[in-house]
Amino acid sequence: EEHGKPLFGVQFNYYYNNPDDSKIFASVGANKPEEDFYTCAWSYLQNTSELVLATAGARGVIRIINAANTNCIKCYPGQGNAINELKFHPLDPNLLASVGKDHLIHLWNIKNDTCIAIFGGVDGHRDEVLSVDFDILGSKIISSGMDHSIKMWTLESELLEETIKKSYEYNPATAEKSFKILHVDEPQFSTRDIHRNYIDCVRWFGNLILSKSCENSIVCWQPTCLTEKLNPDVKKATPLDNLVLVHRFDYNQCDIWYLRFCLDYQQKTLAVGNQVGKVFLWDVENENLSQYRAVILSHPKCSAAIRQISISRDGSCLVYACDDGTVWRWDKKL
Repeated sequence: EEHGKPLFGVQFNYYYNNPDDSKIFASVGANKPEEDFYTCAWSYLQNTSELVLATAGARGVIRIINAANTNCIKCYPGQGNAINELKFHPLDPNLLASVGKDHLIHLWNIKNDTCIAIFGGVDGHRDEVLSVDFDILGSKIISSGMDHSIKMWTLESELLEETIKKSYEYNPATAEKSFKILHVDEPQFSTRDIHRNYIDCVRWFGNLILSKSCENSIVCWQPTCLTEKLNPDVKKATPLDNLVLVHRFDYNQCDIWYLRFCLDYQQKTLAVGNQVGKVFLWDVENENLSQYRAVILSHPKCSAAIRQISISRDGSCLVYACDDGTVWRWDKKL
């Protein structure tokens, strides 16, 4: 991009019917004087099926943008400080999670413009929350942050399910009172045993969890509270007090933070970029974790830090955004 300023986020759109739209993606960064955008996430409006893009950044305001005409149709300033990541629910396109500098996870209903719940408090994060993800069923949230901790929160409590239901019945235009936000201060699971620095990216990988810090590795692990569905590799893994270490995906030249990895839509490919413009790819479809070997993508003209990677839904295309304002695309040979 011509501005040459850092790009912090890039995301492919997964919501399409026409194969010609499979390569649509968005990038966000520091190219506007009034805002530095750190993250973006795709969804759609259920009543019209229109594509929307949620964006947020340094000012702590979530903007919902109509992708067809680029108009900002909704705006949520409620987080109060910088927002580091946005993530939509995998099954409900109206539910949006946001995390940021206020140490909290917010759950929003974008259909009725309502903040449903806030996760954090006494047993929550003690510093900026950097990353958040829903599991594939949308029943749990995983979060990580500058406090070196990873926390798992359940969405299946009776009280939270009832609050989500009430958010759909609430109409802010006619309601006499503001919506009663549910405060959840106790996570289902918490650990500081995986990493010794800022944890800038965390993702669900089936019933396993992938997380990274500034330590040149992505760690695959599982809380013992989820080990009822163990696969053979987990059974052979290294146990700790409340979790099981499964595997480390090692790479190099990646000791700065806020470089985020990605899993493709099918959870077959894991990708991460480093601070000198190289991408490391692993085929994680292989059941034997010890056989994973990284494929490295590099280009002589790309030497800037890769802030985020995204893979198209069909797995045929990979893009990444860099600190020098460039976006790079790689196509898979068929």
